Amino acid sequence: MENRMLVSPLPQWQKLKTLAVLAPLALLAACATQEPGPVADTPSKPATTTTQAPRPVADNPQQQQLRELIAQQDRLYRVAAPLLTSNAQLCRGNSRNLLGFTAKNKYSFPIEFADTARSLGYDDRLQVTGVLPGSGAEQAGIQRGDVLISVAGKPMPQGTDAERQAAVLLSPLVVKKAPIALGIQRNGQNSIVSVPLTYACAFSIELGNADNVNTYADGRRVLITRGMLRFTQSDDELAYLIAKDMAHNILGHAIRQRMVSTIAEVIDNLLLPHPDPTMTAGTAGIRVYPQDLDAAADTLSLYLLARAGYNIDNVPAFWKRLSDQVPASVPNGYTALHPSTTYRLAMIEKVTQIVKAKQEAGKPLVP
Repeated sequence: MENRMLVSPLPQWQKLKTLAVLAPLALLAACATQEPGPVADTPSKPATTTTQAPRPVADNPQQQQLRELIAQQDRLYRVAAPLLTSNAQLCRGNSRNLLGFTAKNKYSFPIEFADTARSLGYDDRLQVTGVLPGSGAEQAGIQRGDVLISVAGKPMPQGTDAERQAAVLLSPLVVKKAPIALGIQRNGQNSIVSVPLTYACAFSIELGNADNVNTYADGRRVLITRGMLRFTQSDDELAYLIAKDMAHNILGHAIRQRMVSTIAEVIDNLLLPHPDPTMTAGTAGIRVYPQDLDAAADTLSLYLLARAGYNIDNVPAFWKRLSDQVPASVPNGYTALHPSTTYRLAMIEKVTQIVKAKQEAGKPLVP
């Protein structure tokens, strides 16, 4: 498991930390009430009562916000999951073993949502909030809602620091490659489950608390801003963005640009409940990507996408729309950092045909 993935659109937002690769989605059913029907007017007849259909209790505003926050992270992680699990080979030294699920407790959320999280079923214990399709966790039968009791015979941490402590507990176990004995509680019953590990790209996928339409990659993380998430019109488009920044990380572009610390500071800022807006003003001190680096990332991203099962036919149209609607004149937008759109589109068209030809011929999808 890892601390975050990556996989949050609220004024009172904070990153949601996770333990593996997939999103949390724990939207519990609301309580219901019943109302008595009218009593008959005729005294000689017994009074009768009819029961109307249960009316779900409406969420309060904070519950609505938290549900929306969780849903947005769910989308981000769901889209990122196949990119991470299908490309361990291409991620080179950036791959590692994961358990294949996420887990949270009430302290995983911004402090202002603590009571709300409790009302949605979270407590001090870590519980599974998402299971990666095809992962060892899914194969082992791990389900959303399972409460984590132990790992390798040791009690699973609880409370405010549970996620970090759990990551520390798991770190020496995942490098051994052997299945991990996980103690879970389901419907009040405890059991031990042997969970095979899932080898995947280890990049952390984050949702940034900002409305500018941009993404950032510092070599180990990919951050999609709230504004960019809203800009995407489909999961495929979101996948194009994640794959592009994964490619920047794989190719070490932040290092080559000598921008690791600068971009890392921007990402750290956007993971705060109340980011400093001055840190994303203009290009935030980040050097513009030269066309050769950008095109190299585009090339690799097409392979990442194809290997993950995404349709790459519409990649050029998306980047053109992004360039048209968020041009380089928008100082804190994507195109300001990636201005070589014409050059990139020509390269993308060429590489798309190469990738599709390899797919049709059944050849390995490697650059």
